Amino acid sequence: MRKELYTEIGIEADAEKVWSILLDFAHYGEWNPLIRRVEGTAEVGAWLRVEIDMPDGRRLRIQPTVVTVRPRRELGWIARLGVPGFLDGEHIFQIEALSDTRVTFIHREIFTGVLVLFLWPLLKRRLQVGFEAMNSALRGRAEAGNEQLAEQ
Repeated sequence: MRKELYTEIGIEADAEKVWSILLDFAHYGEWNPLIRRVEGTAEVGAWLRVEIDMPDGRRLRIQPTVVTVRPRRELGWIARLGVPGFLDGEHIFQIEALSDTRVTFIHREIFTGVLVLFLWPLLKRRLQVGFEAMNSALRGRAEAGNEQLAEQ
């Protein structure tokens, strides 16, 4: 079974700025309401330690493996519950440059495994709100300072 949670948001910033915020794991706790902490490096094959604050107040700790690093374009990791094929989640951040000053940020997760059939309604309901909150917070951080630039 395969299900995908998909969100996107427009951001008035260049791809480099959005990418630098995504890779600045040390500061996630300052702005990110969903992914509160990430330890590790964004290198394919590396293990990360990730703390997620679910919208229902629960804290989830995972240790995903980085599977995709395409600078200024995509970062992805896979986390598994138990053995492969039981419940796997591939978390993907994509940056699509629309111009030198605007991007679309796509935030999605692809769930696969036998548990997806039973857990999908719960996963979707809990994570949709969190993904959208993170997207908005990322936009706010990336666009910070744009008002001062416009006034000059």
